[in-house]
Amino acid sequence: MAVIAISQQIGSRGIELGELVSRELGYRFQTGEQLIAETAKRFNVSAEQVELFDVRNPHFWERKTESSRYVAYYRAVFLQAAAQDRIVVAGRSTANFLPEGGYGVKVRTMAPVAERIKQVAKDENLAAAAADKRVRDFDTELRARTQSLFGQDIDDPAIYDLVINTARLSLGAHASTLAALATHIDSEGGPERTKLMRDAAIAAQVHAALMAHPKIRDAQMSVNCSAGCVRVSGPGLVPPWDDLVIGVAQAIEGVASVEVGAEEDPVTLTTS
Repeated sequence: MAVIAISQQIGSRGIELGELVSRELGYRFQTGEQLIAETAKRFNVSAEQVELFDVRNPHFWERKTESSRYVAYYRAVFLQAAAQDRIVVAGRSTANFLPEGGYGVKVRTMAPVAERIKQVAKDENLAAAAADKRVRDFDTELRARTQSLFGQDIDDPAIYDLVINTARLSLGAHASTLAALATHIDSEGGPERTKLMRDAAIAAQVHAALMAHPKIRDAQMSVNCSAGCVRVSGPGLVPPWDDLVIGVAQAIEGVASVEVGAEEDPVTLTTS
């Protein structure tokens, strides 16, 4: 079963495309805004706080503290939804959170600047000059913060499975292409791909729970998971902190066992 995550240039109609694909496939559909709201509710923070990592380029001190926490929260909510299969998520930086080698499809929608300015003017009821400034400022801000938080150039086509110029062909044609790709992935899906996504979701849940705990949220730690067996690594995870970490991790659904190590091994998720 496939998961489609669409990252969009502003004005490139990625959310509209996602809605069309989900209807054609009969998949669930969520926007990045909906996931932001769900994240805020689940972790008892404001939507504005969660948007810190995705609305503007964070200051240096925010990158090292609040931003990484809200990234962990959002990742946990998104991957939990993705692990339930058959979903299209459009908007925000969602495609950055899909694990490599799974059954997720990372999509980037783009269009020429002039076309995007027209679309933003229409969508947001802006004058042409205001829409021009909105698009160019947003592009600059998004590129900077993605580089800051993820170490990636969001416009690098190599980090996506598919880049779609929505100004060419109709959205319906692009939706059919994406639907065909998802159907193909479904036909080739196996238990290993399902396991990979579920393990990524469990690791994300544990990571977010640790980041939310007031006594250990500022500790450097990494989390990975294999077949429900969770390993948490970090330089300060010695008694009694290791028992606290184990208690938090064991409360997460799907965790079969927990191992804590004070060393830093190669890992799946990191807090900084």
